[in-house]
Amino acid sequence: MPVRSWSELPVGRVVRLDADAEAVAVSIDPLPPGAPAILTWLPGEPRSVAGLVASVLRELDEAAIALFPAWLPEAAGIEGPGGAHVPAVRSLALRRASASEHYGPFLAELAERALTGRASVLGPEVRVAGLARVLAESFGRTGLAVLVRVPDGLSPAGQEVLVAGCEWLAHRAAAGVWLAGAPLDAVDRVETVRPDLPGPRPAAPEPGPGQEPPRMLYPAIAGRPHPGSAGEQALEAALAGCEWASGRAWNQTYQPHPLAAPIRVDLLWERERCVVEIDGADHRGAAKFAADRERDVRLQLDGYAVLRFLDVQVLTDMETVIRQIARFLRQRRRTEG
Repeated sequence: MPVRSWSELPVGRVVRLDADAEAVAVSIDPLPPGAPAILTWLPGEPRSVAGLVASVLRELDEAAIALFPAWLPEAAGIEGPGGAHVPAVRSLALRRASASEHYGPFLAELAERALTGRASVLGPEVRVAGLARVLAESFGRTGLAVLVRVPDGLSPAGQEVLVAGCEWLAHRAAAGVWLAGAPLDAVDRVETVRPDLPGPRPAAPEPGPGQEPPRMLYPAIAGRPHPGSAGEQALEAALAGCEWASGRAWNQTYQPHPLAAPIRVDLLWERERCVVEIDGADHRGAAKFAADRERDVRLQLDGYAVLRFLDVQVLTDMETVIRQIARFLRQRRRTEG
């Protein structure tokens, strides 16, 4: 079944996407208008449905806690369990739940756990439904979809376990669950849909050397470094003490005119027209690499400079990264002054 936009893909059931997984990843960054919040899950070898359910719950839970306080903006600035912080976030969560569709005990527990790191005592059905609402709200969307990257070489039994676990997720979370990647030739009950993706199908991605990708990937939130990116977090911590770094904005969407495809940039100095990109292992895939080059050209034609650094460089040689960004910004400011 062909679909013309991500908003047309079904929610509440499992479908298989007739599309290259890397091309899909490029097409959902930034999140398209009208689409649900789309998270990407990289499951391991599924051994049992119960184990798979526990795994995806753990990954969704960690994503929601990392995104705090995006889903509870009233709690901005409250960090750590000290003092009256825990009662305060619980009260804020209960107040928010009373005026929304959130389940109060779940939201209050999640807010508390975001500060304390404790494990949940709620059942999996309550948790997955609550997490779906929280994650969708974090990105200002009304629904959630999970793009599942099917591992290569699954046995027929493994394929059945994967699909059964995904069906549980789709039904209990009222979420879209979209399968991409390796074929599922042993399971014939999953409908195939064909999204309309721009450009040709790319070659398969090259794995990043020596790096294990995270199991759950989720979009960035405008105005803050991505909580799942150690490179972005470390760079912001370093820049916070630099007076010359004022005017920066994290994870902004650039769109030169309404008909142009939007571009999400990692770090932007708008006045100096400077973009800084921090490339993790996912940028080594063929589709992502090609998309990065296309984005750079579009930005450069509009007068932006693009400084790219590998995340490993940011984490191991911060002094050089900071020096190069500072040098460029000072040159731009002297030229403009």
